[in-house]
Amino acid sequence: MTCKSFRPVLMLSVVFALAACAGSPPRVASATAAASSDNVDVSRAADHALAMVGAPYRYGGVDPGGFDCSGLVDYVFRDVAGIDLPRTAREIGEINAPTVKRNQLESGDLVFFGHGVHHTSHIGIYVGRGRFVHAPNQGGTVRLDLLDAPYWNKHYSSAVRLPL
Repeated sequence: MTCKSFRPVLMLSVVFALAACAGSPPRVASATAAASSDNVDVSRAADHALAMVGAPYRYGGVDPGGFDCSGLVDYVFRDVAGIDLPRTAREIGEINAPTVKRNQLESGDLVFFGHGVHHTSHIGIYVGRGRFVHAPNQGGTVRLDLLDAPYWNKHYSSAVRLPL
């Protein structure tokens, strides 16, 4: 297969992966984040997310046996800070949390991706140096990617900092 004929297959795979992440089954959860302690170090969340790299992707997955994008974020922040987040990337994007400009991202911030300002379909955890951890696609694993990679750069929509 030539590089030119492989490119459409790759793009189609990414589109399906994002659609799967956005359509996670609903789960009852609080609509706002509430931390068990105001002094939680968010860099611990970034470290915990990095420790999940290599865990398998599983649609609707919420534990190290398999994660989807929002399941990974919820697991990390629940484990590190006792925060109960909503179930989908779109719902997490609607919580009352301060927005962060892209050039002011810090480890532990949540980064959102989608098609347009109001269509969040994917979420990850920023870990510093322009990198984020996420669970991107069926058949894949939790991985570390660059925000400036062409696909992620094009679909980046916003970021928030959870009130810890």
